[in-house]
Amino acid sequence: MTAALAPAVLDAADWQARRRAHEERVDGWLGGHLERRRRGEKHPVEDFLFTYYSCRPAQLRRWQPGAGVLLRGADAADFGPDHRVVDGGVVLDTGAVLARRGESVRWIGSLLAATAARPAHLGCFGMHEWAMVYRQNQDEVRHRAWPLRLSPERTAEVVEERGVRCSHFDAYRFFTEPARPLNVLRPTRDTQHEHEQPGCLHANMDLYKWAYKLSPLVPSELVGDAFALAREIRTLDMRASPYDLAALGYPPVRVETPEGRATYATAQREFAEQAGVLRDRLLAAIPA
Repeated sequence: MTAALAPAVLDAADWQARRRAHEERVDGWLGGHLERRRRGEKHPVEDFLFTYYSCRPAQLRRWQPGAGVLLRGADAADFGPDHRVVDGGVVLDTGAVLARRGESVRWIGSLLAATAARPAHLGCFGMHEWAMVYRQNQDEVRHRAWPLRLSPERTAEVVEERGVRCSHFDAYRFFTEPARPLNVLRPTRDTQHEHEQPGCLHANMDLYKWAYKLSPLVPSELVGDAFALAREIRTLDMRASPYDLAALGYPPVRVETPEGRATYATAQREFAEQAGVLRDRLLAAIPA
C-alpha cells in the first residue's frame, strides 16, 4: 500500500482528456446491454457483469482520478462529496473516505494480498459451472433459455468423473445441493481469505468488484481494466460451461475432453498472469 505523498497534478486539458477516454471506453461496453435492457432481453455472457455485480452502468462510466491527484480547474461538485477544494484545484479527501470506509478497504486489501501470496491452481477445468446444474433438468437450470450441450445424465457423469475443486465461495454457494459434497473444499465467507487463489476464474473476475468498491480511492482507468479482464474471463467461463451458446457466437471449450481441458488450462494461466498485474496495481493504489 502506498504512503501519503504530495498529490500529483493534472492540468485541466489532461484530466478532461482522461475523463473523455474513460467515458468512450465504457460506452463501448454499455451500448448492447442498455439496448437489451430496453427490449427486455437477457444475454448470459454480455450482461453478467451488469447484473451479478452491483456497480451500475452510470457508476462505471463516471471518471475518478483516484487518491493523491490534484485536478486543476475542476469543480469539486462534479466529483462527489469526498472531493474538496484546495490551493490550486480539487483533490480527493482520502482521510474522510478512509474514516468512513476504512474497515472495508482493509478487508479488501488483506484479501488481495492473501490471494497474491498463493500459487495459482489450474486444475479445476471450470467444473464450478457444471456443479451449478448438477442433477438438474433443463427447466431447473439458471440459464434455462439456453440448452445444455449434453444430457443431464451425461453432464452429471462429467462432474463425477472430473471431481470439483472450487475454492471460491461465491461460486460454491450456487452449487446444487447434491453437488456440494463432491467439492474438495467447503468454502465460506469467513474462510474466504484462507481459500481464495490466483488461478481461480471467479476470483480474477472479482478484481472488478474490488476495484469499484475501492473507488474513488483508485483511478477509474484501473476499474475499467478490471472490467475488461472480467469480461474476457466470463466469456471463457461460459464457453467451458455445460450450456450450448454457439448460437450466440460462443463455440464451446469442451472441458469434458482432454483437448478442451488443455485449452482451458492455457487460457486460465494467461488470465491468472493478467490478474496478478491488476491485483498488484490495486494493492499499490490503496492508501496506507
